[in-house]
Amino acid sequence: MRRRSRVRGALAAVAAVFAVAALPGQVYAAGETGTYAFDPDADTVTGEEVSADAVALRPDTVYRSAISGNQKLYYRLNLDAKTNAYVSAVVVPRGGGSVAYGDGVAISIRNSSDDECSSQDAVFGSAQYPRPISAYASRRIDKDGSCQEAGTYYVLVERESKATSDQGEWDLELRYVSEPALANPSSEPTDAPTSWPSASPPPPAAAADNTRHGGAGYYDATSMEAGEWKDRIEPGQTLFYRVPVDWGQRLFATAGLSNSTSAKNPYVSSALAMSLENPALGHVTAVSPMSYSGKPTSASFDPLPPVAYENRYDSSDDIGGMRFAGWYYLSVSLSPQIASAYGDKPITLTLQISVEGEAGESPYKGDAGIFAVTQDDKDAARKGRSGAQAAAGADSDRMKVVAAAGIGTGTLLVLWLGVWTLVARRRAAVVPAAPVNAGPYPYGGPPQAW
Repeated sequence: MRRRSRVRGALAAVAAVFAVAALPGQVYAAGETGTYAFDPDADTVTGEEVSADAVALRPDTVYRSAISGNQKLYYRLNLDAKTNAYVSAVVVPRGGGSVAYGDGVAISIRNSSDDECSSQDAVFGSAQYPRPISAYASRRIDKDGSCQEAGTYYVLVERESKATSDQGEWDLELRYVSEPALANPSSEPTDAPTSWPSASPPPPAAAADNTRHGGAGYYDATSMEAGEWKDRIEPGQTLFYRVPVDWGQRLFATAGLSNSTSAKNPYVSSALAMSLENPALGHVTAVSPMSYSGKPTSASFDPLPPVAYENRYDSSDDIGGMRFAGWYYLSVSLSPQIASAYGDKPITLTLQISVEGEAGESPYKGDAGIFAVTQDDKDAARKGRSGAQAAAGADSDRMKVVAAAGIGTGTLLVLWLGVWTLVARRRAAVVPAAPVNAGPYPYGGPPQAW
């Protein structure tokens, strides 16, 4: 039955291609209050309180984990002596627990002797309500730096929670990315810039259809280009957006809340918080949380430097964070206290985005991966596609190729079966009757098995 099994297997493979091609993409609800859209391809990993038990993370991979109040968890890295490595941690509070001013998460990369390579922390600050916050750490190759050797390193994620704060388990989304090698290492500056223009550009004009609905996580953040955009945000909700910023370009962003139509306009402090993260999800800067009293209000990031490789040599987050080209992420959170003051209805949110400067050349050798702005990125920003939609589009394109190949294979298979059947019938038509007393098997033996 071997030949028949091959035919059935081929038909089953073709059917599987059509079945997979027909499956709709999974949909993630964007912007629902209290939800966060995790990367659906993230691997689940458990952090360990003992470094020797830590599980190794793989480069260019997203992980999902969890951490409880004041817990310290280790993850392992196996690093060479030539690649810059970055690991980010997004902490996602569960439920409606309380947080305090200094609560948050810290992440560091350490060598096997517990020497710190780098660290960053993210705290809730004066906007004392639960929301996703992000920080990253790196092991960078630098002739004057530490942590240069190949070997075992550890990612240490530490959660800080006051005794009166929520101590329950929170989700973690970890990203481990490696930075491409430089095309000409000796030609790159080794000092951070000390000055750049501080003047903000004129407010951008609004498009004819300037509504963009924010995503519910970094994975499905909504793409935006320069312009004025409008959305609606509910109390307790965090919305995510992303903007492509190339080498040599500067990003400006302003967030605003519209007025309330309520007859009473109570005062709510720290009503709106906005944060900026770079392509590796390292924290760059944030606006001072805006208060709200029912009148239009807005706040902007302080002027940031143009994106440049040498920004990494500055120790501050706002300068050092502008070290890569690629997608820069905005997260905007509205205080849940707005609900008790103004009700559960959403408030109109405006975002004014400007990207100034001509795009420069990449310093990297070859494909820069996430540390680049491609034509597809520009198209996504123009069309308002989310990161999830862009990923689904790429998968759809690949599936079209697979489906086309499957259709071609199926067509050939059907034609082959038709020819085979026709030949078999013709052979059967000309086979003479078995001679009398010739035995049950004419022509030298039994028929061959398929």
